[in-house]
Amino acid sequence: MVDWGASKPLLTALALPPVPFLVLVLVGARLILPRRGWGYALLLLGVAGLWFSSCQKTALWLQQGAMRPPPALFGAEQQRLEEAGRAHQAQGRRASKGATTPPPAAIIVLGGGLERLAPEFGVSALSPSSERRLTYGVWLSRQTGLPLGFSGGVGWAQQGGQVGSSEAEVAARMAERLHGMRMTWVEGTSSDTRENAQRTVALLAPQGVREIVLVTDAAHMPRAQRAFIEATRKALVQHPEWPIIRVTPAPVAYWRPSERPLLDWLPSTDGVSNVRQVLREWLGWLAGA
Repeated sequence: MVDWGASKPLLTALALPPVPFLVLVLVGARLILPRRGWGYALLLLGVAGLWFSSCQKTALWLQQGAMRPPPALFGAEQQRLEEAGRAHQAQGRRASKGATTPPPAAIIVLGGGLERLAPEFGVSALSPSSERRLTYGVWLSRQTGLPLGFSGGVGWAQQGGQVGSSEAEVAARMAERLHGMRMTWVEGTSSDTRENAQRTVALLAPQGVREIVLVTDAAHMPRAQRAFIEATRKALVQHPEWPIIRVTPAPVAYWRPSERPLLDWLPSTDGVSNVRQVLREWLGWLAGA
């Protein structure tokens, strides 16, 4: 039986640029002699695809047109969370010794990748994307007074290799050592966004948490938010006694046009990376993953 989960990294890599456009170039080159018109057309299409799939302008267009991430958590929404956090802390001070009350909301950071061994540290470390999410989650937790959690195990692309710490365990260690903050929740068994949602909801709902403030990249947020909403609905069907959990997006890492717009039309490393990321999210959205 085919393990489709384990095959996801390979299938995704084959579906994303530059592979499809390289295939067009090769097919076009093969057709130049027998069918010159078709050959040159496919060559031109392949080269154009390689160019535009490497431009930041394409990533910006796809981010706003295909994924349409929600706005940053700021203003009234952040103020609401700050007031809820202050009220919870005041309630905790008034409570009798040993009594605990569930927090009104939990700030949950989703993992964005793990480096199994960072040579400069000699231990595992978060990817730049995951570290940025963690930094914002720590900042938001301090601003609002709400507890912090992290969801991330071992991704499909890393499974089968050397077994080590989960991404959540690495994040908890970095949060404590670098930011002086201890995680309240650590979910380290999930392999993808859908499992992030299912296992985080199963962890928080029995504790009476009624809101998840979800932290992840802006391009990833629409798919992640959908997965968490679906997970809360399924959890209520299976456990009617659990509270209804609200999912509030708190996206980070928006892409912005450069100060010199012409540069956005030129191939760049950011363009290549961002186009691949947003196309991967779009394919995941269409597949219901």
